[in-house]
Amino acid sequence: MTTSSASTRKGLTKIATNRLQKEFMEWQTNPPAGFKHRVSDNLQRWIIEVNGAPGTLYANETYQLQVEFPEHYPMEAPQVIFQHPAPLHPHIYSNGHICLDVLYDSWSPAMRLSSICLSILSMLSSSAVKQKPKDNDHYLKNCKNGRSPKETRWRFHDDKV
Repeated sequence: MTTSSASTRKGLTKIATNRLQKEFMEWQTNPPAGFKHRVSDNLQRWIIEVNGAPGTLYANETYQLQVEFPEHYPMEAPQVIFQHPAPLHPHIYSNGHICLDVLYDSWSPAMRLSSICLSILSMLSSSAVKQKPKDNDHYLKNCKNGRSPKETRWRFHDDKV
């Protein structure tokens, strides 16, 4: 896996490159259960296949996560969104944006992509209903031109779903 400037928007710092290379090697030998990394030559953008956990509403379903690592990763959280079609879930908007605190306010540089993936799988697995967020249409109207979910002021108020 390389980090050519042609394949990234902003170059990664040396710290970010070293950290991502280490995480990449860990994924090759011990990926989190239920996840598969589709290897490409772009270290800054990963596509992760998510398989719904057995015994949940999402069992036997597969989704794709797109992960964009910022220039200063791990000091800054990666942008993580579901590619279309996103799962129907009260905290996942139909454009793929995910309302999950570890992706924003609760991010810590000690976290790894594998811990984010497990948090997402846990969120999916604990859901009792398959439905869009109540404010999905309003959010989509206000989220135009490919706006990053990191530009949203999320209100983390419901951890029952």
